[in-house]
Amino acid sequence: MTTATLAVRDSATMLRRNLRHIQRYPSLTINLVGQPILFLILFTFVFGGTMGDGLPGSGGGREAYLAYITPAILVMAVAGVATGTSISVATDMTEGVVARFKTMAIARGSVLTGHVLGAMIQTLFVVVVTTAAAIALGYRPDADLLGWLGALAVLAMLGFAVTWLAVMFGVTSKSVETASNWPLLLVLLPFLGSGFVPTDSMPTGLRWFAEYQPFTPVIETLRAFLEGTPVGNNGIQAVAWCAGFALLGYLRARKSFAVTRS
Repeated sequence: MTTATLAVRDSATMLRRNLRHIQRYPSLTINLVGQPILFLILFTFVFGGTMGDGLPGSGGGREAYLAYITPAILVMAVAGVATGTSISVATDMTEGVVARFKTMAIARGSVLTGHVLGAMIQTLFVVVVTTAAAIALGYRPDADLLGWLGALAVLAMLGFAVTWLAVMFGVTSKSVETASNWPLLLVLLPFLGSGFVPTDSMPTGLRWFAEYQPFTPVIETLRAFLEGTPVGNNGIQAVAWCAGFALLGYLRARKSFAVTRS
């Protein structure tokens, strides 16, 4: 077999391993799905009436606010998967599994690749369930087929980026507890962006941060695809942020993993 063929085979083996872990511990997946659905219900039925009436250019009410926050909830759902990925990688790093893999004739990067592929499958599942929940609550996007494909591409791009960041956190953390804390920043950042209220309504300092932090262009790009409106410069910024995150996570995780294996 060629080196590429061996790498694909070993990565597929590691992917099956991670999928079995996900299957054996369904509570984590249930939590990852339950959190965004809980946020949808909370913000729609508790705050939706008042917040929806304050949205400019909308009809007001809960349906308007549900349409506004759903892209942010989807982004938070994608970021939430990073927590489980970081924990899973850190567990491998701290419990001696990597040391065992070190003695085996397997492709060098297949362990991390398996985690990434498993996380992407889990991300797709969480996104589908969260979208279905939003639609069940009354969300009615104006997107056509291309809009839905664009939205899926944005979520996949974000998922790939935050997954590599999560892998980096898992590889570099000294304990599972530390690895579980870092991804929480990714889940909280949408609250400090345009996800739940327009940035124009924020105080000057907070508005500046909200407009230039990485999740705002991602949310605005996703919102544009789902609403059938022009994407504008937000799309370019979203691609740039996601590419930067993915590259940073990949390079740092690869370097730290190589050191651990040596």
